[in-house]
Amino acid sequence: MTRENDPADAPSAGSPDPSGRLPDPVLADVSLALFHLRRIWAKPDLMKRIRAQTDAGPDGRPLQLSNLMVVHAVAGLTAEDRTEVTVGAVADRLEIDPSTASRLVGHALDAGLISRRPSPVDARRANLGLTAAGRRVKQVADRFRRAYLDELMADWTPAERADFARLLTRFAEAAVRAPMDPDGVDKIFEVAQADCADWPGGPPDHS
Repeated sequence: MTRENDPADAPSAGSPDPSGRLPDPVLADVSLALFHLRRIWAKPDLMKRIRAQTDAGPDGRPLQLSNLMVVHAVAGLTAEDRTEVTVGAVADRLEIDPSTASRLVGHALDAGLISRRPSPVDARRANLGLTAAGRRVKQVADRFRRAYLDELMADWTPAERADFARLLTRFAEAAVRAPMDPDGVDKIFEVAQADCADWPGGPPDHS
């Protein structure tokens, strides 16, 4: 079992924060729910089902999660009716650095899921778009996600679904505006070590 899937890492409703105050129990419930959701969405079932309904790319490699990320990014950017969809725009959409975005876009190109043509704005840049295979992959992924959500909320009323969608969207937008500190994990162990002088050998190395 890897550390990221260790139940011991799940947030505890009774653990004090670094200031010594007990957390709001509602916020503790939200944190625990997000922890469980992360584990659910990380499961490979969706990719297995999509692969079963799509062909491997021209290079023979099966569909990868990174391919799906690029497909959704390009589809979303295209839906905004932009003049061009560049690698830089994909990087911003996925919140990754440009070099990583360039590599992932290259893989999606090799898989035949996106196309590249000269940008109408600057011929030195590539204008990205979905191929027929890319559109098919997105349709299959969207259908499975909707079916899964519909199953999870089968006993919810329409009003409950609408309220959940509104509040979850509000929560996600707030998270985008104020992302979590990437150094947060290191700070957790720094504070824990400071509070526990007898920690044998110091805190674990997570580099």
